[in-house]
Amino acid sequence: MTGPVLRVAALSKRFGGTQALKDVELEVSPGEIHALIGPNGSGKSTLIKILAGYHHAEPGAVAELDGEPFDLGQVSLSRHDRLRFVHQELGLVGELSAIDNLALRQGFARTAFGNIRWPEMEKRTSALVERFGLGIDVGRPLATATPVQRTVVAIAAALQGWEGHRGVLVLDEPTAVLPPGEVARLFDIVRELRDAGAGVLYVSHRMDEIFALADRVTVIRGGRRIATRAVAELTPRALAELMAGEEMETDHRPPSPASRADPVLEVRDLWAGPLRGVGFDLARGERLGVTGLVGSGHEIVPYAVCGAHPGPVSGRLRLSEGSERWTEARDAGGLGLPLVPADRAQEGVIGDFSVGENLTLPLLDRLRARSGRLRRRRESALAEDWIRRVGVRTPDGRPADARITTLSGGNQQKVVMARCLAQRPPVLTLCEPTAGVDIATRLHLYDLIEHQAAAGTGVIVSSSDTQDLLALCTRVLVVRDGRIAREISGRDITESTLVHAMEGTD
Repeated sequence: MTGPVLRVAALSKRFGGTQALKDVELEVSPGEIHALIGPNGSGKSTLIKILAGYHHAEPGAVAELDGEPFDLGQVSLSRHDRLRFVHQELGLVGELSAIDNLALRQGFARTAFGNIRWPEMEKRTSALVERFGLGIDVGRPLATATPVQRTVVAIAAALQGWEGHRGVLVLDEPTAVLPPGEVARLFDIVRELRDAGAGVLYVSHRMDEIFALADRVTVIRGGRRIATRAVAELTPRALAELMAGEEMETDHRPPSPASRADPVLEVRDLWAGPLRGVGFDLARGERLGVTGLVGSGHEIVPYAVCGAHPGPVSGRLRLSEGSERWTEARDAGGLGLPLVPADRAQEGVIGDFSVGENLTLPLLDRLRARSGRLRRRRESALAEDWIRRVGVRTPDGRPADARITTLSGGNQQKVVMARCLAQRPPVLTLCEPTAGVDIATRLHLYDLIEHQAAAGTGVIVSSSDTQDLLALCTRVLVVRDGRIAREISGRDITESTLVHAMEGTD
Protein backbone atom coordinates (compact mmCIF):
# COMPACT_ATOMS: atom_id res chain seq x y z
CA MET A 1 0.00 0.00 0.00
CA THR A 2 1.19 3.49 -0.79
CA GLY A 3 -1.38 5.46 1.23
CA PRO A 4 -0.97 6.80 4.75
CA VAL A 5 -0.77 4.31 7.58
CA LEU A 6 -2.73 6.76 9.77
CA ARG A 7 -5.17 9.41 8.60
CA VAL A 8 -7.48 11.64 10.62
CA ALA A 9 -9.68 14.45 9.33
CA ALA A 10 -12.37 16.82 10.62
CA LEU A 11 -11.07 16.16 14.14
CA SER A 12 -12.66 18.53 16.67
CA LYS A 13 -12.91 18.57 20.46
CA ARG A 14 -14.57 20.98 22.83
CA PHE A 15 -14.24 21.14 26.62
CA GLY A 16 -17.13 23.26 27.89
CA GLY A 17 -16.67 26.68 26.33
CA THR A 18 -13.15 25.94 25.10
CA GLN A 19 -12.53 24.72 21.55
CA ALA A 20 -9.43 22.55 22.02
CA LEU A 21 -9.34 21.23 18.43
CA LYS A 22 -11.12 22.42 15.28
CA ASP A 23 -11.22 20.38 12.05
CA VAL A 24 -7.65 19.08 12.38
CA GLU A 25 -6.22 16.92 9.59
CA LEU A 26 -3.18 14.70 9.93
CA GLU A 27 -1.57 11.95 7.84
CA VAL A 28 1.37 9.72 8.79
CA SER A 29 2.93 7.66 6.00
CA PRO A 30 4.64 4.28 6.42
CA GLY A 31 8.38 4.71 6.87
CA GLU A 32 7.96 8.34 7.93
CA ILE A 33 8.83 10.27 11.08
CA HIS A 34 6.13 12.93 11.25
CA ALA A 35 6.67 15.65 13.84
CA LEU A 36 3.78 17.41 15.58
CA ILE A 37 4.65 20.78 17.03
CA GLY A 38 2.85 23.80 18.46
CA PRO A 39 2.75 26.14 21.46
CA ASN A 40 1.62 24.94 24.87
CA GLY A 41 -2.15 24.67 24.87
CA SER A 42 -2.31 24.36 21.08
CA GLY A 43 -4.09 20.98 21.27
CA LYS A 44 -1.23 18.52 20.71
CA SER A 45 -1.88 16.45 23.84
CA THR A 46 -5.64 16.49 23.22
CA LEU A 47 -5.07 15.09 19.74
CA ILE A 48 -2.84 12.33 21.12
CA LYS A 49 -5.36 11.43 23.82
CA ILE A 50 -8.13 11.19 21.23
CA LEU A 51 -6.02 8.77 19.17
CA ALA A 52 -5.44 6.74 22.34
CA GLY A 53 -9.16 6.65 23.13
CA TYR A 54 -8.84 8.69 26.33
CA HIS A 55 -10.93 11.58 24.93
CA HIS A 56 -13.78 11.25 22.44
CA ALA A 57 -13.77 13.41 19.32
CA GLU A 58 -16.81 15.42 18.29
CA PRO A 59 -19.18 13.74 15.79
CA GLY A 60 -18.01 13.89 12.19
CA ALA A 61 -14.36 12.97 12.78
CA VAL A 62 -12.77 10.56 10.30
CA ALA A 63 -10.00 8.12 11.21
CA GLU A 64 -8.30 5.39 9.17
CA LEU A 65 -5.54 2.84 9.75
CA ASP A 66 -4.10 1.42 6.51
CA GLY A 67 -7.11 2.80 4.70
CA GLU A 68 -9.58 1.02 6.98
CA PRO A 69 -11.94 3.28 8.97
CA PHE A 70 -11.91 2.88 12.74
CA ASP A 71 -13.99 4.41 15.49
CA LEU A 72 -11.99 6.87 17.58
CA GLY A 73 -14.31 6.12 20.48
CA GLN A 74 -13.50 2.41 20.51
CA VAL A 75 -10.38 1.06 22.20
CA SER A 76 -9.92 -2.31 20.53
CA LEU A 77 -7.01 -4.70 20.83
CA SER A 78 -6.47 -4.82 17.07
CA ARG A 79 -6.29 -1.04 16.91
CA HIS A 80 -3.79 -0.76 19.73
CA ASP A 81 -1.63 -3.45 18.21
CA ARG A 82 -1.01 -0.95 15.41
CA LEU A 83 -1.10 2.25 17.49
CA ARG A 84 1.49 2.43 20.26
CA PHE A 85 1.89 5.38 22.64
CA VAL A 86 4.44 6.92 24.98
CA HIS A 87 2.53 9.71 26.70
CA GLN A 88 4.09 12.78 28.25
CA GLU A 89 2.90 11.61 31.70
CA LEU A 90 4.44 8.16 30.87
CA GLY A 91 1.51 6.17 32.32
CA LEU A 92 3.60 4.13 34.76
CA VAL A 93 2.79 2.86 38.25
CA GLY A 94 5.58 4.07 40.53
CA GLU A 95 4.96 1.48 43.21
CA LEU A 96 5.56 -1.35 40.72
CA SER A 97 8.76 -2.53 39.08
CA ALA A 98 9.63 -2.29 35.39
CA ILE A 99 8.74 -5.98 35.10
CA ASP A 100 5.26 -5.39 36.50
CA ASN A 101 4.67 -2.22 34.47
CA LEU A 102 5.45 -3.99 31.20
CA ALA A 103 3.33 -6.98 32.23
CA LEU A 104 0.34 -4.70 32.81
CA ARG A 105 0.31 -4.18 29.03
CA GLN A 106 1.42 -7.56 27.66
CA GLY A 107 0.56 -9.94 30.49
CA PHE A 108 2.73 -12.26 32.59
CA ALA A 109 4.45 -15.38 31.30
CA ARG A 110 2.89 -18.28 33.21
CA THR A 111 3.38 -21.99 33.71
CA ALA A 112 0.70 -24.55 32.90
CA PHE A 113 -0.46 -24.19 36.52
CA GLY A 114 -0.83 -20.41 36.29
CA ASN A 115 2.32 -19.50 38.23
CA ILE A 116 4.33 -16.53 36.99
CA ARG A 117 7.64 -17.36 35.34
CA TRP A 118 9.66 -14.65 37.04
CA PRO A 119 13.06 -15.51 35.44
CA GLU A 120 11.46 -15.30 31.99
CA MET A 121 9.75 -12.00 32.89
CA GLU A 122 13.03 -10.53 34.11
CA LYS A 123 14.85 -11.67 30.96
CA ARG A 124 12.13 -10.26 28.70
CA THR A 125 12.07 -6.88 30.46
CA SER A 126 15.87 -6.59 30.67
CA ALA A 127 16.19 -7.25 26.93
CA LEU A 128 13.85 -4.33 26.20
CA VAL A 129 15.43 -1.75 28.51
CA GLU A 130 19.06 -2.73 27.89
CA ARG A 131 18.82 -1.23 24.39
CA PHE A 132 19.26 2.14 26.12
CA GLY A 133 22.27 1.07 28.18
CA LEU A 134 21.20 2.72 31.44
CA GLY A 135 21.66 -0.25 33.75
CA ILE A 136 18.08 -0.17 35.09
CA ASP A 137 17.25 -2.58 37.91
CA VAL A 138 14.05 -4.02 36.45
CA GLY A 139 12.97 -5.49 39.79
CA ARG A 140 12.92 -2.25 41.80
CA PRO A 141 9.87 0.05 42.12
CA LEU A 142 9.94 2.79 39.50
CA ALA A 143 9.38 5.37 42.23
CA THR A 144 13.08 4.91 43.06
CA ALA A 145 14.16 5.38 39.44
CA THR A 146 15.33 8.65 37.90
CA PRO A 147 13.12 10.53 35.40
CA VAL A 148 15.41 9.33 32.61
CA GLN A 149 15.02 5.69 33.66
CA ARG A 150 11.24 6.01 33.91
CA THR A 151 11.13 7.47 30.40
CA VAL A 152 13.11 4.52 29.07
CA VAL A 153 10.75 2.04 30.75
CA ALA A 154 7.73 3.78 29.18
CA ILE A 155 9.34 3.58 25.74
CA ALA A 156 10.25 -0.07 26.28
CA ALA A 157 6.64 -0.82 27.32
CA ALA A 158 5.37 0.70 24.07
CA LEU A 159 7.89 -1.22 21.95
CA GLN A 160 7.30 -4.69 23.43
CA GLY A 161 5.86 -7.02 20.86
CA TRP A 162 6.52 -4.49 18.10
CA GLU A 163 7.77 -6.36 15.04
CA GLY A 164 8.10 -3.38 12.73
CA HIS A 165 4.94 -4.19 10.81
CA ARG A 166 2.74 -1.39 9.55
CA GLY A 167 1.60 0.73 12.40
CA VAL A 168 2.30 4.00 14.19
CA LEU A 169 4.37 4.69 17.30
CA VAL A 170 3.28 7.94 18.96
CA LEU A 171 5.94 9.62 21.09
CA ASP A 172 4.79 12.61 23.17
CA GLU A 173 7.82 14.59 24.40
CA PRO A 174 9.96 11.45 24.90
CA THR A 175 13.25 13.35 25.41
CA ALA A 176 12.02 15.95 27.90
CA VAL A 177 14.54 14.85 30.56
CA LEU A 178 17.03 12.85 28.47
CA PRO A 179 20.66 14.02 28.21
CA PRO A 180 22.39 14.04 24.79
CA GLY A 181 23.71 10.47 24.95
CA GLU A 182 20.32 8.96 25.69
CA VAL A 183 18.63 11.20 23.08
CA ALA A 184 21.00 9.79 20.45
CA ARG A 185 20.10 6.21 21.50
CA LEU A 186 16.41 6.99 21.28
CA PHE A 187 16.85 8.55 17.84
CA ASP A 188 18.60 5.39 16.61
CA ILE A 189 15.67 3.24 17.77
CA VAL A 190 13.12 5.58 16.19
CA ARG A 191 15.01 5.50 12.89
CA GLU A 192 15.15 1.69 13.03
CA LEU A 193 11.37 1.57 13.35
CA ARG A 194 10.96 3.99 10.46
CA ASP A 195 13.33 1.99 8.26
CA ALA A 196 11.33 -1.16 9.05
CA GLY A 197 8.24 0.51 7.57
CA ALA A 198 6.48 1.84 10.66
CA GLY A 199 5.18 5.38 10.91
CA VAL A 200 6.25 7.54 13.84
CA LEU A 201 4.29 10.51 15.15
CA TYR A 202 6.81 12.53 17.14
CA VAL A 203 5.57 15.32 19.43
CA SER A 204 8.26 17.69 20.61
CA HIS A 205 8.90 21.30 21.60
CA ARG A 206 12.58 21.09 20.67
CA MET A 207 13.24 22.29 17.15
CA ASP A 208 16.73 20.80 17.05
CA GLU A 209 15.07 17.38 17.39
CA ILE A 210 12.60 18.15 14.62
CA PHE A 211 15.37 19.07 12.18
CA ALA A 212 17.58 16.14 13.23
CA LEU A 213 14.91 13.46 13.07
CA ALA A 214 11.66 14.29 11.24
CA ASP A 215 10.74 13.96 7.57
CA ARG A 216 7.63 16.15 7.77
CA VAL A 217 6.17 18.44 10.41
CA THR A 218 2.62 19.52 11.17
CA VAL A 219 2.14 22.75 13.11
CA ILE A 220 -1.03 23.32 15.13
CA ARG A 221 -1.93 26.53 16.91
CA GLY A 222 -5.09 27.44 18.76
CA GLY A 223 -6.52 23.99 18.07
CA ARG A 224 -6.18 24.30 14.26
CA ARG A 225 -3.72 22.84 11.78
CA ILE A 226 -1.63 25.72 10.49
CA ALA A 227 0.61 23.87 8.05
CA THR A 228 2.21 20.55 7.10
CA ARG A 229 5.63 20.91 5.49
CA ALA A 230 8.67 18.87 4.59
CA VAL A 231 11.31 19.62 7.20
CA ALA A 232 13.95 20.03 4.49
CA GLU A 233 12.01 23.04 3.17
CA LEU A 234 12.02 24.90 6.53
CA THR A 235 14.46 26.85 8.69
CA PRO A 236 14.26 27.11 12.50
CA ARG A 237 13.08 30.71 12.19
CA ALA A 238 10.36 29.81 9.67
CA LEU A 239 9.12 26.97 11.87
CA ALA A 240 9.11 29.23 14.95
CA GLU A 241 7.05 31.80 13.06
CA LEU A 242 4.51 29.14 12.06
CA MET A 243 4.23 28.16 15.72
CA ALA A 244 3.96 31.66 17.11
CA GLY A 245 2.02 33.29 14.28
CA GLU A 246 4.51 36.14 14.21
CA GLU A 247 8.20 36.79 13.78
CA MET A 248 10.19 35.73 16.82
CA GLU A 249 13.81 35.30 17.75
CA THR A 250 14.69 31.63 18.17
CA ASP A 251 18.15 32.17 19.66
CA HIS A 252 18.22 33.48 23.18
CA ARG A 253 20.84 36.10 23.86
CA PRO A 254 23.94 34.73 25.61
CA PRO A 255 24.38 35.68 29.26
CA SER A 256 26.84 38.38 30.12
CA PRO A 257 29.84 37.22 32.15
CA ALA A 258 29.19 37.41 35.87
CA SER A 259 31.37 39.51 38.09
CA ARG A 260 32.44 37.41 41.05
CA ALA A 261 30.39 39.04 43.80
CA ASP A 262 30.29 37.85 47.38
CA PRO A 263 28.86 34.34 47.67
CA VAL A 264 25.19 34.07 48.54
CA LEU A 265 25.50 30.29 49.06
CA GLU A 266 28.47 28.15 50.03
CA VAL A 267 28.37 24.35 49.71
CA ARG A 268 31.07 22.11 51.11
CA ASP A 269 31.75 18.36 50.96
CA LEU A 270 28.28 17.37 49.76
CA TRP A 271 27.59 13.63 49.75
CA ALA A 272 24.21 12.34 48.54
CA GLY A 273 23.44 9.35 46.33
CA PRO A 274 26.26 9.23 43.75
CA LEU A 275 27.70 12.62 44.84
CA ARG A 276 31.16 12.36 46.36
CA GLY A 277 32.22 15.48 48.23
CA VAL A 278 30.90 18.19 45.88
CA GLY A 279 31.57 21.79 46.87
CA PHE A 280 31.07 25.20 45.26
CA ASP A 281 30.24 28.86 45.89
CA LEU A 282 27.29 30.64 44.27
CA ALA A 283 27.69 34.41 43.86
CA ARG A 284 24.86 36.90 44.21
CA GLY A 285 23.23 37.30 40.78
CA GLU A 286 25.15 34.37 39.30
CA ARG A 287 23.52 31.75 37.06
CA LEU A 288 25.40 28.53 37.82
CA GLY A 289 24.79 25.46 35.67
CA VAL A 290 25.26 21.90 36.89
CA THR A 291 25.28 19.10 34.31
CA GLY A 292 26.54 15.63 33.53
CA LEU A 293 25.50 12.29 32.10
CA VAL A 294 22.70 10.28 33.65
CA GLY A 295 23.85 8.75 36.92
CA SER A 296 26.72 11.20 37.33
CA GLY A 297 24.95 12.87 40.27
CA HIS A 298 24.36 16.29 38.74
CA GLU A 299 20.59 15.85 39.05
CA ILE A 300 20.96 15.25 42.82
CA VAL A 301 22.64 18.60 43.53
CA PRO A 302 19.51 20.83 43.56
CA TYR A 303 17.57 18.36 45.72
CA ALA A 304 20.41 18.03 48.24
CA VAL A 305 20.93 21.80 48.44
CA CYS A 306 17.22 22.37 49.13
CA GLY A 307 16.89 19.54 51.62
CA ALA A 308 14.61 17.55 49.28
CA HIS A 309 16.82 14.51 48.60
CA PRO A 310 15.07 11.44 50.05
CA GLY A 311 18.24 9.53 50.92
CA PRO A 312 21.12 10.14 53.35
CA VAL A 313 22.91 13.47 52.90
CA SER A 314 26.03 14.89 54.50
CA GLY A 315 28.02 18.07 54.07
CA ARG A 316 27.65 21.73 55.04
CA LEU A 317 25.89 24.75 53.57
CA ARG A 318 25.87 28.42 54.45
CA LEU A 319 23.66 31.25 53.30
CA SER A 320 26.27 33.93 53.70
CA GLU A 321 23.88 36.84 54.15
CA GLY A 322 21.64 34.90 56.54
CA SER A 323 24.04 33.60 59.16
CA GLU A 324 27.68 33.06 59.94
CA ARG A 325 26.85 29.55 61.10
CA TRP A 326 27.10 26.55 58.83
CA THR A 327 24.06 24.30 58.38
CA GLU A 328 24.40 20.55 58.12
CA ALA A 329 23.20 19.32 54.72
CA ARG A 330 20.72 16.96 56.37
CA ASP A 331 19.02 20.07 57.80
CA ALA A 332 19.11 22.06 54.54
CA GLY A 333 15.31 22.07 54.36
CA GLY A 334 15.34 24.59 57.20
CA LEU A 335 17.03 27.16 54.96
CA GLY A 336 13.78 27.52 53.00
CA LEU A 337 15.34 27.44 49.54
CA PRO A 338 12.63 26.74 46.91
CA LEU A 339 13.06 24.09 44.22
CA VAL A 340 11.62 23.76 40.73
CA PRO A 341 11.76 19.95 40.50
CA ALA A 342 12.56 17.82 37.47
CA ASP A 343 9.29 15.89 37.41
CA ARG A 344 6.57 18.53 37.32
CA ALA A 345 3.63 16.11 37.43
CA GLN A 346 4.92 13.97 40.30
CA GLU A 347 6.85 16.50 42.37
CA GLY A 348 5.75 19.97 41.34
CA VAL A 349 1.97 20.23 41.52
CA ILE A 350 -1.00 18.82 43.43
CA GLY A 351 -3.45 17.78 40.74
CA ASP A 352 -6.60 18.19 42.85
CA PHE A 353 -5.71 21.79 43.78
CA SER A 354 -6.43 24.93 41.80
CA VAL A 355 -3.75 27.08 40.20
CA GLY A 356 -4.03 29.60 43.05
CA GLU A 357 -3.80 26.92 45.74
CA ASN A 358 -0.73 25.38 44.13
CA LEU A 359 0.89 28.80 43.86
CA THR A 360 0.31 29.96 47.45
CA LEU A 361 0.89 26.63 49.21
CA PRO A 362 4.28 27.54 50.79
CA LEU A 363 3.07 31.06 51.66
CA LEU A 364 0.13 30.25 53.92
CA ASP A 365 1.82 31.44 57.10
CA ARG A 366 2.36 34.81 55.48
CA LEU A 367 -1.30 34.97 54.47
CA ARG A 368 -2.87 34.14 57.84
CA ALA A 369 -4.56 36.64 60.14
CA ARG A 370 -3.67 36.79 63.85
CA SER A 371 -6.60 34.49 64.54
CA GLY A 372 -4.96 31.87 62.34
CA ARG A 373 -7.60 32.06 59.62
CA LEU A 374 -6.46 32.30 56.03
CA ARG A 375 -7.10 35.71 54.48
CA ARG A 376 -8.70 34.53 51.24
CA ARG A 377 -8.79 37.92 49.55
CA ARG A 378 -5.12 38.46 50.16
CA GLU A 379 -4.36 34.93 48.93
CA SER A 380 -6.39 35.52 45.77
CA ALA A 381 -4.71 38.87 45.13
CA LEU A 382 -1.25 37.35 45.56
CA ALA A 383 -2.07 34.49 43.21
CA GLU A 384 -3.53 36.79 40.55
CA ASP A 385 -0.51 39.08 40.76
CA TRP A 386 1.98 36.27 40.15
CA ILE A 387 -0.20 34.66 37.48
CA ARG A 388 -0.08 37.98 35.63
CA ARG A 389 3.66 38.36 36.14
CA VAL A 390 4.57 34.96 34.72
CA GLY A 391 1.85 34.94 32.06
CA VAL A 392 -0.17 31.85 33.03
CA ARG A 393 -3.02 31.09 30.62
CA THR A 394 -5.95 28.76 31.23
CA PRO A 395 -8.72 27.50 28.93
CA ASP A 396 -11.57 29.20 30.82
CA GLY A 397 -9.84 32.54 31.38
CA ARG A 398 -10.02 32.28 35.20
CA PRO A 399 -6.48 31.16 36.01
CA ALA A 400 -6.52 31.25 39.82
CA ASP A 401 -9.66 29.11 40.12
CA ALA A 402 -8.82 26.62 37.37
CA ARG A 403 -7.70 23.15 38.36
CA ILE A 404 -3.96 22.89 37.74
CA THR A 405 -4.35 19.76 35.58
CA THR A 406 -6.42 21.71 33.03
CA LEU A 407 -3.33 23.75 32.15
CA SER A 408 -0.77 22.80 29.51
CA GLY A 409 2.62 21.59 30.69
CA GLY A 410 4.26 24.95 30.00
CA ASN A 411 1.66 26.86 32.00
CA GLN A 412 1.99 24.40 34.89
CA GLN A 413 5.73 25.05 34.85
CA LYS A 414 5.06 28.80 35.06
CA VAL A 415 2.93 28.19 38.17
CA VAL A 416 5.73 26.18 39.80
CA MET A 417 8.18 28.94 38.93
CA ALA A 418 5.85 31.63 40.29
CA ARG A 419 5.46 29.72 43.55
CA CYS A 420 9.24 29.76 44.01
CA LEU A 421 9.66 33.41 43.02
CA ALA A 422 6.85 34.53 45.33
CA GLN A 423 8.92 33.35 48.28
CA ARG A 424 11.55 36.00 47.42
CA PRO A 425 14.44 33.57 47.95
CA PRO A 426 18.13 34.50 48.02
CA VAL A 427 18.78 31.38 45.93
CA LEU A 428 16.55 29.90 43.22
CA THR A 429 17.22 26.24 42.41
CA LEU A 430 15.97 24.67 39.19
CA CYS A 431 16.13 21.10 37.90
CA GLU A 432 15.33 20.57 34.19
CA PRO A 433 13.43 23.90 34.12
CA THR A 434 12.30 23.74 30.48
CA ALA A 435 11.44 20.03 30.16
CA GLY A 436 8.32 19.62 28.02
CA VAL A 437 7.70 23.29 27.22
CA ASP A 438 7.47 24.97 23.82
CA ILE A 439 9.93 27.49 22.47
CA ALA A 440 7.87 30.55 23.40
CA THR A 441 7.46 29.36 27.00
CA ARG A 442 11.12 28.40 27.14
CA LEU A 443 12.16 31.94 26.17
CA HIS A 444 9.69 33.37 28.69
CA LEU A 445 11.17 31.22 31.46
CA TYR A 446 14.66 32.33 30.43
CA ASP A 447 13.58 35.95 30.81
CA LEU A 448 12.10 35.28 34.26
CA ILE A 449 15.31 33.61 35.41
CA GLU A 450 17.49 36.40 34.03
CA HIS A 451 15.30 39.05 35.66
CA GLN A 452 15.59 37.27 39.00
CA ALA A 453 19.38 37.01 38.70
CA ALA A 454 19.61 40.68 37.74
CA ALA A 455 17.81 41.48 41.01
CA GLY A 456 20.58 39.72 42.93
CA THR A 457 19.21 36.20 43.31
CA GLY A 458 21.71 33.39 42.93
CA VAL A 459 20.40 30.78 40.47
CA ILE A 460 21.38 27.11 40.22
CA VAL A 461 20.31 25.42 36.97
CA SER A 462 20.70 21.64 36.90
CA SER A 463 19.94 20.52 33.35
CA SER A 464 20.74 17.81 30.84
CA ASP A 465 19.60 20.21 28.09
CA THR A 466 22.64 21.99 26.72
CA GLN A 467 20.37 24.67 25.25
CA ASP A 468 19.42 25.72 28.79
CA LEU A 469 23.04 25.90 29.82
CA LEU A 470 24.11 27.89 26.76
CA ALA A 471 21.25 30.37 27.06
CA LEU A 472 21.33 30.93 30.81
CA CYS A 473 24.55 30.11 32.56
CA THR A 474 27.58 32.25 33.25
CA ARG A 475 29.42 29.27 34.73
CA VAL A 476 28.86 25.50 34.44
CA LEU A 477 30.02 22.70 36.72
CA VAL A 478 30.30 19.35 34.95
CA VAL A 479 29.83 16.34 37.23
CA ARG A 480 31.34 12.94 36.42
CA ASP A 481 31.27 9.94 38.74
CA GLY A 482 29.87 12.04 41.58
CA ARG A 483 32.58 14.70 41.51
CA ILE A 484 33.04 18.05 39.79
CA ALA A 485 35.24 17.13 36.84
CA ARG A 486 35.38 20.50 35.14
CA GLU A 487 34.34 24.13 35.55
CA ILE A 488 33.54 26.08 32.35
CA SER A 489 32.98 29.83 32.31
CA GLY A 490 31.96 32.64 29.96
CA ARG A 491 32.75 32.22 26.29
CA ASP A 492 34.16 28.73 26.87
CA ILE A 493 30.60 27.44 27.43
CA THR A 494 29.87 25.90 24.02
CA GLU A 495 27.91 22.85 22.86
CA SER A 496 31.09 21.00 21.96
CA THR A 497 32.87 21.83 25.22
CA LEU A 498 29.89 20.77 27.32
CA VAL A 499 29.35 17.45 25.55
CA HIS A 500 33.06 16.54 25.66
CA ALA A 501 33.26 17.44 29.34
CA MET A 502 30.16 15.36 30.14
CA GLU A 503 31.46 12.36 28.19
CA GLY A 504 34.95 12.68 29.63
CA THR A 505 36.54 13.16 26.19
CA ASP A 506 37.73 16.72 26.79
